[in-house]
Amino acid sequence: MKRYEIRLAGSGGQGLILAGIILAEAAGVHDGKFVCQTQSYGPEARGGASKAEVVISDEEIDYPQVIKPDLLLCMNQRSCEAYAFDLKPDGLMVVDDSFVHDTLTTLAVPLPFTKIAREEVGREQTANIVALGALAVLSGVVSLASLKTAVLARIPPGTGELNEKALDAGIAAAGRYLEEKAGKSQ
Repeated sequence: MKRYEIRLAGSGGQGLILAGIILAEAAGVHDGKFVCQTQSYGPEARGGASKAEVVISDEEIDYPQVIKPDLLLCMNQRSCEAYAFDLKPDGLMVVDDSFVHDTLTTLAVPLPFTKIAREEVGREQTANIVALGALAVLSGVVSLASLKTAVLARIPPGTGELNEKALDAGIAAAGRYLEEKAGKSQ
């Protein structure tokens, strides 16, 4: 991996800034890669645009911004419409199909992160952690052990069990998706 660019996009309040920080720590601190993480969000406290970007590389990073994402996570329709066309031609777009109903491409991976967080984990606010688990499986950009360590280091005290459950639910959802995909191609 020379340079792998990730953009996590959605609305303020979905935890994407925290997800970007966790992903960067997992890759940089725990997997030993070079990492740069940036973020931006609208002036609204909740509901405005929110974006976190992570660049991961085996070599020093000469430019900290994402130019053309290898991996794009869209947690709402607006972010999908804003960033879908920035994705590299062979890139991976993953969407929360709880909120994204038109992916603008047939190549997107639709997974119901918010629905999983609400129904399987019991707390909708963990959708960002569910998504991180799935992204790790689908992209292979960070090890699951490093991601789990980074999640547990960054979450609020007393929420470890809940967030481990969310991470595991995302890992399982991505695994089911890959099994279905493999079954269809045979």
